[in-house]
Amino acid sequence: MSQWRVAAAQYPIDALADWEAYAAKLTRWVGQAAQAGAALAVFPEYGGMELASLDPATMGDLQGSIETVSALLPRVDALHADLARTHAIWILAASAPRKRADGRFVNTARLFSPTGGVAYQDKLLMTCFENEDWGIVAGDRLNVFATPLGRLAVLICYDSEFPLLARAAVEAGAQVLLVPSCTETMRGYWRVRLGSQARALEGQCYAVHSPTVGEAAWSPAVDHNRGAAGIYGPPDRHDGFAMPEDGVLAIGEESAAQWVYADLDLDHVATLRADGGVLNMRDWALQAGAGPLPAVTVVDLT
Repeated sequence: MSQWRVAAAQYPIDALADWEAYAAKLTRWVGQAAQAGAALAVFPEYGGMELASLDPATMGDLQGSIETVSALLPRVDALHADLARTHAIWILAASAPRKRADGRFVNTARLFSPTGGVAYQDKLLMTCFENEDWGIVAGDRLNVFATPLGRLAVLICYDSEFPLLARAAVEAGAQVLLVPSCTETMRGYWRVRLGSQARALEGQCYAVHSPTVGEAAWSPAVDHNRGAAGIYGPPDRHDGFAMPEDGVLAIGEESAAQWVYADLDLDHVATLRADGGVLNMRDWALQAGAGPLPAVTVVDLT
């Protein structure tokens, strides 16, 4: 399936009255993306932290919020799996803290297929506040997901700012990089946006950026959220088609709650990598001192 539509969420953090309010919100969002023809809906980093509002006793406490959200993940994931099946759509769920068997927390995004499959990607590089304040630890493996849509990889927020991670995914065949993010300032947003665009340029692929938006003063974790969803490609052309001159296929209105859509053609990725105006993917190895790339596992979801 070389041509398909992707939806990137500018997702607002809300204080939820109860579980039913969350389920209704998620159902509405997924339904809108599916109705617009999206084959894949991408939600942001730490969008799951709004679930902390379901426990008034801990919602104002950082560690209490993390524990609450992690405990709810099985129920959250069951809802996502049901919506993916109902709407015949792939869903990258908003990432959330997940407690491992050793008691440590990782920041995990989950990819749901329309046929009931689910796969996971933990964030690999922690920001200072995640390490020092949240106690979130890094994952240890980068995955590339082989799907009927093509090969997808997930670079969670800060991960997108490091070219060797994306390069490892591209070397393993990734054609689309999914970049869920959570940034409280426009500087943070621009770091992730510029990282996403640079990774699309270097890998001659698509990058899909989905941020949290809005104010949530009740939350010690995600109180301020700035950004705009964007879908990017390499600014290049070939006989018969052209990417946008600035590489921006679609961009949202900053901090508005909305979906942003773009139609992707993975044949264009293959064509540009083979015979583009420039050949960034091929020429990466020409860099002096290029070191070994991290190991990647290909997870088959076909």
